[in-house]
Amino acid sequence: MNSKGNEPARPLDIIRRRLHKRYNAEKRFKLYGITAIFLSLAFLFLLFVSIIGNGYSAFQQTHLQLEFYFDPDLIDTANPAASNFPGIVKQTLRQKFPQAKKRREKKQLNSLVSTGAAFQLQDMVEKNPGLVGRTEKIWVPADDDVDMLFKGHISRDVPESDRRLSDFQLQVIETLEKERAVRKRFNATFFTAGDSREPELAGILGAMSGSLLTLALTLALSFPIGGAAAVYLEEFAPRNRWVDLIEVNINNLAAVPSIVFGLLGLAVFINFFNLPRSTPVVGGLVLTIMTLPVIIIASRASLQSVPPSIREAALGVGASKMQMVFHHVLPLALPGMLTGTIIGMARALGETAPLLMIGMVAFIVDIPTGFTDPATALPVQIFLWADSPERAFVERTSAAIIVLLAFLIIMNSLAVILRNRFERRW
Repeated sequence: MNSKGNEPARPLDIIRRRLHKRYNAEKRFKLYGITAIFLSLAFLFLLFVSIIGNGYSAFQQTHLQLEFYFDPDLIDTANPAASNFPGIVKQTLRQKFPQAKKRREKKQLNSLVSTGAAFQLQDMVEKNPGLVGRTEKIWVPADDDVDMLFKGHISRDVPESDRRLSDFQLQVIETLEKERAVRKRFNATFFTAGDSREPELAGILGAMSGSLLTLALTLALSFPIGGAAAVYLEEFAPRNRWVDLIEVNINNLAAVPSIVFGLLGLAVFINFFNLPRSTPVVGGLVLTIMTLPVIIIASRASLQSVPPSIREAALGVGASKMQMVFHHVLPLALPGMLTGTIIGMARALGETAPLLMIGMVAFIVDIPTGFTDPATALPVQIFLWADSPERAFVERTSAAIIVLLAFLIIMNSLAVILRNRFERRW
């Protein structure tokens, strides 16, 4: 019955009311979807803003200009490594600021310049021994506390007990500022040095080299093995319960937490095969096992996307099954297989847990040059820096995350480009 009388509702009115409810439900569903996308983008934007806001300042480093006298009494030209370059730095500071009389003031004065200044002077003498006996104005890196002061992370207006720089140190810094002997320069050390206990000397080159060596070995092993396994399972394997069991296990391994692969690598490669800990060879083997299921699944999906007509046509003109697979099916499926491999490599690049289990969390200063050299990886380096109490390591942690995200974006963009460039639609 309708609301105006005792007449029964017409079927057309009922249909219209139901359609109106359906359209409203569809509009609400679209609104929910748009809201979810907007929230996801908002959180992603906040994440990037936070990381970039904390890390962009690490790409600059505060330097101080001082006039160094390369005292021949402190330098052994035959063996510069045995020379007293730290003494030259201290001598320069005390001559420039003779008001530092007390032992505490001298110690505070020396701490304004990074310990890397002595190594910089040593490198200069090794390259040019003619500097001995001369006086040169040189820009040297400042200590991390001075760097944080000029980047706004230490306030000059708070009491001395509440900041890491004393009043005497601030007076010295103000004197250098008046002489225009303080400047922020591009932090090349961040990209050309290994890890260090001193934030102003810490860099990511060692971690990047370790990651590249590890990924190179992972790619060299996982792509041929994963591709061959996918081709066999998809094109040659008989359909029986054993093959079904293998397929189920491959799908399950793709969802196993990565730390389990780290435990496997610790038990097998290190404890059983006695391979050296904290090396790219062990890291590459562990990441190979971890990425194999992903590559096999992606490669099989790419092989399945090749139309059956390609196979039937090849067999129809007299090609053997091996020729049909390797001359016709595999070339058409290869772009998708490469895309899956790149995505697997991107996942391996960001992994930390399995590398921690095999000892790649060690403090490594030297740059690795081979697969058996001690090394760390970029995600592990970020983990180590994030645990450091110094404020300067906070910005370097965010800067390293920016570099890692850049590599991940490049690798995923490459996968998309390869897919769009070589993919064939049937």
